[in-house]
Amino acid sequence: MLIVEDEPYLAEAIRDGLRLAAIASDIAGDGDTALELLSINTYDIAVLDRDIPGPSGDEVAKRIVTSGTGMPILMLTAADRLDDKASGFELGADDYLTKPFELQELVLRLRALDRRRAYSRPPVRELAGLRLDPFRREVYRDGRFVALTRKQFAVLEVLTAAEGGVVSAEELLERAWDENADPFTNAVRITVSALRKRLGEPWIIATVAGVGYRIDTGDTDA
Repeated sequence: MLIVEDEPYLAEAIRDGLRLAAIASDIAGDGDTALELLSINTYDIAVLDRDIPGPSGDEVAKRIVTSGTGMPILMLTAADRLDDKASGFELGADDYLTKPFELQELVLRLRALDRRRAYSRPPVRELAGLRLDPFRREVYRDGRFVALTRKQFAVLEVLTAAEGGVVSAEELLERAWDENADPFTNAVRITVSALRKRLGEPWIIATVAGVGYRIDTGDTDA
C-alpha cells in the first residue's frame, strides 16, 4: 500500500493501523516522493490525499491511471462536496473517504478494493517461452524467474502484447514512459538492451532496423 499524505501524524497513524490489520505500507509526504516511490516499487493500492505539496494528488492520480497498472486509488480529502468527489472519480479514483474517518472504515474499503482488483486481474501472457504475469509483475523464461526493473517490465509487457508484431521505439516510449518523455532520448534502446541481457540467450527481442522491436517467435536466434 502507498499512503500519500502530507500530515505526518495522520500518515503514521494510518500506517500503524494498517500494520495491525496485516497491511504493509509506505508513506510519501509529497507528490514528488509519491512519484519516485511509484517508479521504484509495485503497490496494490494507493491511498491518496488530494491536497499535498509538489505535484498535487490529482496529478499523482493521473500518472497512476496513465501508467496502465490498474492500481486502485482511494482518495482522502477534507472536502465533502459532491462536485469534489465527482472530479476525483473523473480523475480515476476508485473510492473516496472524507476526513475525519474511522480507521476501520478505511481498512474495510481497502479490502473491498483489493477483492475487486483480484476479480479483474489482467491475463497472463505466454509467448515464445516467456510467461508474463501483469498482476503479480512476474516474468519467467522457460520456467526460470527473471527479475526486471519497472521500466524493463513495462517494455516487455508492450512487446508481448504485440504477439510478435513490431513495436516502434516511439510507441514504447509513449506506453512505457509518460507524455513528458523526451522523444529524442535513447532510453528505449538502453532499456531494450538491458532487458535482452536479463532475459538471457538466445536473444528473444529482435531489432527491426529502422522500424522497432519485436518478440522473436520463430526458431532462429534474434
